Amino acid sequence: MDLFRNLPNILSLARLCLVPLSVVFISEPSWIAAFIVFVIAGVTDALDGWLAKRYNLETELGAYLDPLADKALLVSIYIALTLNKEMPGALTILVVSRDIMIVSAVLIAFALEKRMQIRPLFVSKLNTTAQIALAGLVLGAKAFELNLGTLLPIAYVVVAFLTLASMAAYLLQWLRHMAH
Repeated sequence: MDLFRNLPNILSLARLCLVPLSVVFISEPSWIAAFIVFVIAGVTDALDGWLAKRYNLETELGAYLDPLADKALLVSIYIALTLNKEMPGALTILVVSRDIMIVSAVLIAFALEKRMQIRPLFVSKLNTTAQIALAGLVLGAKAFELNLGTLLPIAYVVVAFLTLASMAAYLLQWLRHMAH
């Protein structure tokens, strides 16, 4: 029963272990393997969330581990794709900067003894979904040798817009919190 109780956290840890593997496969490049790792990561993410909610297995560790695994994987994939010339560098810098800004804001609030909980905003959920979809789109296109035509530049713009919108929303939330 103890194993089942910790299964969502084990799945999050497994997703974290997929980070170096995904980077290696993108760097080689081994596109089909990179796409498979991406799909496995997505399945483990959905499964750990479902198990935690369905069977009341949510833990404090899981509250940190799950988003950490998600961000580590997504940021690593974006950086690896950029280094492999498959993702615009400016977009990756924007995506990574947003995450650095959020973590920095929380650390500053903590240091100033104004601890705050960061809850995902609707625009942030849209942003994350778009970022994941773009990563999957690029990996899938490379794995299956698909020509995405104008879909790719449109996806870049959507991700950039949502990342900026999410960044602004979190910044406003943080500024309001710090003013009180």
